[in-house]
Amino acid sequence: MAQKTYAGVTVDVNDEGYFNDPSQWTKEIAAEIAKEEGLSLTDKHYEMLEYLRNKFNSGEQLTIRGINKSGIVDVKTFYQMFPGAPLKKSTKIAGIPKPTSCV
Repeated sequence: MAQKTYAGVTVDVNDEGYFNDPSQWTKEIAAEIAKEEGLSLTDKHYEMLEYLRNKFNSGEQLTIRGINKSGIVDVKTFYQMFPGAPLKKSTKIAGIPKPTSCV
């Protein structure tokens, strides 16, 4: 099991950098992970990260279609907020496992 230190806190991560224990996540850690990904988080980013964490904690499958139905942002905006691989990038920053729908 690998470990990384963000915001002075050592967290357990898998070989791709996703948290093994989502309870270790904080907003300060999210900001540092986002910085590694070349992003600066806004309030809208944090709102989306909380949405993703809540969906994960309730056992729901995370999908791009679900993001569109979130009421927070539409898909186009989601792609702009987390460019490249938005679901992979956002779940990593949110401190939750990579969705099974992502390769």
